[in-house]
Amino acid sequence: MVSAQISSSSEHDGINETQVVLNVYDLTPVNSYTYWFGFGIFHSGIEVHGKEYGFGAHDFPVSGVFEVEPRSCPGFIYRASILLGRINMPPSEFRTFIECSASEYHGDTYNLISKNCNHFTDDIAWRLTGKHIPGWVNRLARLGTKNSSCFHLPMFVIQQVITANYQIKLLSKKI
Repeated sequence: MVSAQISSSSEHDGINETQVVLNVYDLTPVNSYTYWFGFGIFHSGIEVHGKEYGFGAHDFPVSGVFEVEPRSCPGFIYRASILLGRINMPPSEFRTFIECSASEYHGDTYNLISKNCNHFTDDIAWRLTGKHIPGWVNRLARLGTKNSSCFHLPMFVIQQVITANYQIKLLSKKI
């Protein structure tokens, strides 16, 4: 975990205190139906100090981490925000933290099953708060890991759709 001070919800006097929020998006309108059965394809971003950070695929060996306005990630349908905790970290220190973390997430290393946007947000959430994101957010990837042979073709198609979606985000502010 980084040097962030985790605070209780009753502690609001820290000048640099901020919430760590997971913003979850539907990748497809079909999620409106499948969500209630415990399935869905989700994108997630982590919101800290009024900015949201996500991870996406592209063809280059540079960071795939990008910054957007909270709850407005292009190409996805906003679903929910989940408060993961609070930290006491100045914005400049957080910026350094996210830039260092971004170096571990190159766009050409994105993989729907083993290194996707939800793995990124889980990693950042864990480093900042000591908490993982809810399991349902990345359930499809876990199922794909366990059943890789029967999921190979459908996952390949989904990966191509996600990669195309993230190409749009290359115009977004990169980290």
